[in-house]
Amino acid sequence: MSTVTAPFVATGRQRTWRGFDLQLLVYLFLLVVFGVVMSFSATYGAAAETGALPQTVKTLIWSAIGLACFFVAASVDYHWLATFSAPIYLVVLGMLTLTMVIGTHVFGAQMSISVAGLDFQFSEISKVLMVVVLATFLAGRAGGISRLSTILGAGLLMALPMLLVYRQPDLGTALVFVAILVGMLFISGASIGWMGLFGGAAVGAAPLVINALHDYQRQRLFCFLDPGIDPQGACYQLIQSLHAVGSGGWLGQGLTAGREHQLGYLPVQSTDFIFTVVAEELGFVGGALLLGLFGLLLWRVLLIGWRAHDGLGRLIATGLATTILFQVLVNVGMVIGLMPVTGIPLPFITYGGSSMVSLLIGMGLLQSVRMRSDPPTF
Repeated sequence: MSTVTAPFVATGRQRTWRGFDLQLLVYLFLLVVFGVVMSFSATYGAAAETGALPQTVKTLIWSAIGLACFFVAASVDYHWLATFSAPIYLVVLGMLTLTMVIGTHVFGAQMSISVAGLDFQFSEISKVLMVVVLATFLAGRAGGISRLSTILGAGLLMALPMLLVYRQPDLGTALVFVAILVGMLFISGASIGWMGLFGGAAVGAAPLVINALHDYQRQRLFCFLDPGIDPQGACYQLIQSLHAVGSGGWLGQGLTAGREHQLGYLPVQSTDFIFTVVAEELGFVGGALLLGLFGLLLWRVLLIGWRAHDGLGRLIATGLATTILFQVLVNVGMVIGLMPVTGIPLPFITYGGSSMVSLLIGMGLLQSVRMRSDPPTF
């Protein structure tokens, strides 16, 4: 591995900042603003009763912190990450192990740690950090990427944090780790044959994995096949979500006017099922605009990766694009009954400081790749 000679942090006077991608920042800012507005609307009824907007204020604070972290991460030369990939991996394992030991329970999973009244989900930042670790591993083996040993090595690297998250138990985040692994292996040029073989083995082992889940997890997974099997229990959330989405029509019922969530029929409306609020209040048009904004962001992420000078930059962009795309598809899919309910957040929109800050740090690293690459031509 070549020695990194670039400065660790680029100062404002250096030419590096001339390559700053304004479009990336604009798309991120619009998504963050969209998330703040929906957080306000989703909690409007409760806020009116108390005379305060606690969740909206928290969302604004976390968004400000996240945007500050975005610029800090952008100033760091991403090549230095390769030097610190081993310590980063140990930090990931340490954070996830600590969560298992002293974490607090949220919806049946031991997935967060409370510090000074604020909850931190280390699994969220672990997604971004594992993109860095895996990108370093694969970029350093570009000449032998099709070898079985490379695929096995990448799988073992991801297996430890994935199993720690799965044991919390947080099946949704564990699946995100799997998606990151598959996406980055595919783009790096790993053997399709070997990947297909391991994919088939994973499908074959699926019954064993499902059998190891808690009862409530299995019930939630299969509700999307037939929501009527338990309408007042495990499937209640999905049924109410489908009613809310259907009632939105083309243009929606208006901000703060959604009947399903304002009347309390829709649980966890500001977290995993926030897209339900979007569809009910802003309708098909509002939901399509949000998905279009995600499409623009993903296009920019992939374009930056395409113009990166090296494999490390391309793989970081690939890992981040996979993370966002997978979470958007699964979250929206579970809200409209096309995917099992797994508790995967909608990036930048779902209420949660850990997710917001972690994703903005990841986008800051992507900006670092852009600032040190050839400028996109469009």
